[in-house]
Formats: sequence, C-alpha cells, structure tokens
Amino acid sequence: MEKFSWFDVPDDVKNLLLLATETWENTEVSENYINQALAKTESDTDVLVAAYRFFYYKNNYNLALQTAKKVIDKIVTIEQLPSNWSQLKLILLSRKQDPQIRLYLNAYAASGLVLAKLGEIEKAKEICSKIQEVDSSKEFLGANILLDILTRPPEEE
Repeated sequence: MEKFSWFDVPDDVKNLLLLATETWENTEVSENYINQALAKTESDTDVLVAAYRFFYYKNNYNLALQTAKKVIDKIVTIEQLPSNWSQLKLILLSRKQDPQIRLYLNAYAASGLVLAKLGEIEKAKEICSKIQEVDSSKEFLGANILLDILTRPPEEE
C-alpha cells in the first residue's frame, strides 16, 4: 500500500480500490469493490472522487452524477457554503485557490459534464455558465469547452 501513501484512507479501503482497478475488465466485480470501499468510508472525498471517476469511465453516468453530488454536498456542509448563487459566487471567486473550493468547482463542473451526457442540456449549460463566471483564468477549461459545444448554433449544411 506504500505506493498510495498520499491516499489517506485505511489500508483495507486502499486494497478495495486497488482490486477494483485490477478487475477493471469485469465491471460487476470491480463495481462491487468500489461499492465496498464506499460503504466503508462513504464520506471520504478521495474515495468519492475515485468512485466518481470509476463510474464515469464505466459509462455509469447516473452513479457518476450521484457521486459528484455527494462530493459537492460534503464540501457545502464542511465549508458552510450558501445556496444562493450571488453569495456563493463571491466566496468561490475569493477562495478559488483553496483545495476544498477547487474540489467543489471540479465536482460541480464534472456534474455538468455528466448532466450533458445524460441529455440534461439546460442544466449542464447552467452549471458551465456558473463555472465560467468564477473562472476568469480558464483553469476549468473543460466547463468552458462544454459550454461552447452546448451553446454553439448548428452548422448550416
């Protein structure tokens, strides 16, 4: 487990995540390992991010979205972020370099991508627009590119 020393979760959880990667080709088995890791430490953001990536790359967009929302909700609770966008925007702008806020923005942008994949285009546009409002330095380029794709008029044939 030393190769994941930066991953601050119990060794049994690290082992479950490692087993998920080793059994990647067998979705049912690897998903079982991910779910076991989540059950053991569902509130750990590192495990939630790993689970989000797993579900996203397995094209299980519903579970990817649920997991991204869990990350967002956890950070909202920890950081006591307001639900009002104008108030939240000010906090995001002023604290954009804080690790928890960056993770919030990444998870929020990820939820926009997954919503687009699920056909929820208007919700995805709304999220990408909000990310763009706080991302003047284009650090979250994926959200900007996705917004461009979602709002681009159809080309004439």
